Amino acid sequence: MNDRQQLRQWGRKVIDTEKHALDNLYQFVDSEAFADACEMMLACSGKIIVMGMGKSGHVGNKIAATLASTGTPAFFVHPGEASHGDLGMISENDVVLAISNSGESSEILTLMPVIKRRGIKMIAITGKPESNMARHSQLHLCIQVPEEACPLGLAPTSSTTATLVMGDALAVALLQAKGFTRDDFALSHPGGSLGRKLLLKVNDIMHCGEELPLVQDDICITDALYEISRKGLGMTAVIDNQGQLAGIFTDGDLRRVIDAEVDLRSTPIARVMTKNCVTLGSNVLAAQALKVMDEKNINGLIIVDEQKHPVGALNMLDMVKAGVM
Repeated sequence: MNDRQQLRQWGRKVIDTEKHALDNLYQFVDSEAFADACEMMLACSGKIIVMGMGKSGHVGNKIAATLASTGTPAFFVHPGEASHGDLGMISENDVVLAISNSGESSEILTLMPVIKRRGIKMIAITGKPESNMARHSQLHLCIQVPEEACPLGLAPTSSTTATLVMGDALAVALLQAKGFTRDDFALSHPGGSLGRKLLLKVNDIMHCGEELPLVQDDICITDALYEISRKGLGMTAVIDNQGQLAGIFTDGDLRRVIDAEVDLRSTPIARVMTKNCVTLGSNVLAAQALKVMDEKNINGLIIVDEQKHPVGALNMLDMVKAGVM
């Protein structure tokens, strides 16, 4: 076996070991303790305070972030710092979620008498049900693994994966129990591409007012081209004498007109425009507008009000600039 094959084999061995650890986790999620922990967290009127040292702390940070972003207020408190003042960040209405694979983290054990004296509930996540943390908490969630993926049995690998998955299981169970929706998720993710896709609406990015390309249906093609050039969207809305949308004329329509050798100066735009064009309302999500454009294989949309009057327009470039695609 050459060196590259050996590297791949070692990698597969890690994945197999951690998959086996996750299969072992089913029994602990199926336990009464998991349901009890979810109910305790659901009943919490304060926040979930996640604690952990070392690798457990890194995983705890992620669990706290996942809880917070899915409708369960939570933050991470470093147990070492908690002994030097940060314990004041925790109130009697909170629930502490303490993580330690050994269940013997001295920094957390030092805090437990104070936490208990203040009447703060604690859930311990450990790999050892007989540990001090497990025995002295109100609830214990086991994340015991058959073996670590580290061949030395020293580096936390399978155990941290199991802890992370247990945290995700808690967060998603709580999300569903609370009826947390996509709209709720968007409100806690206003930045980045996720927020833009879930919050940004067509009326936030469409061209309207003087920026909206608009012509009457009785003008000639040449005059319509002037409007397209001025507004720079590669299209124009065409309206009838009641101001309602009659059609759209795009760069693609122009190419077809030229191929047909139509007289641009004498032919009314109504004869060559695309009738029954695709339209949307201004309150639609920009991501939905993008989906419509992809499905219909079009590069632009006219936005209309309830009376079918054009109120805006947008194209693929607008989607790119807004970060929707």
